[in-house]
Amino acid sequence: MEGDSVTLHTGVETNQQDRIRWYFNYTRIAQITGDLSFICTDVQCNEGTERFRDRLKLDHQTGSLTIMNITNTDSGVYKLLIRSSITVSDSVTVSVMEGDSVTLHTGVETNQQDRIRWYFKDTRIAQISGYLSKICTDVQCNEDTERFRDRLKLDHQTGSLTIMNTGITDSGVYKLLLSSINTDSEKSFSVIAILAMLIAGLI
Repeated sequence: MEGDSVTLHTGVETNQQDRIRWYFNYTRIAQITGDLSFICTDVQCNEGTERFRDRLKLDHQTGSLTIMNITNTDSGVYKLLIRSSITVSDSVTVSVMEGDSVTLHTGVETNQQDRIRWYFKDTRIAQISGYLSKICTDVQCNEDTERFRDRLKLDHQTGSLTIMNTGITDSGVYKLLLSSINTDSEKSFSVIAILAMLIAGLI
């Protein structure tokens, strides 16, 4: 009834990996993360909307949304999006001869919802989104690093990373983070660049 309150229940209990977003007519009106690091309602989420000013309340345990002092203009479709991060870890060891190229394969094909990020020793060295709105490699991703200048190549279909003209200093752990709608996966590559002269001397 007009003037009453109504609660839209999520039916879940959030955790530190969950992110809940509420939309009304494609406008985000509320959002909460499981660890409470980000919470917003109405004008805090979108400065352009005044419809629900001071009339929205989020349950921090469940993310359920209460609309207070209902009016006729509040009628419509409310959409709830829940994103739970399920982290899957994997590890691969790769050897490469100095001067050769090596490709670190994601094992997937990207789509418009996917985001792929590559790190080397905690420094982001490459990134791609499925709809190609943001692509960067090495210096473009981080101006402070010159290590891989012009030696990185991203496959736009899979997000796989190729390191060209490898050197000993390229040895180390490369981390792949793949974020899709429902899953966050993590894969590590231990790359070992081998000195060609050393191998020749041992044979």
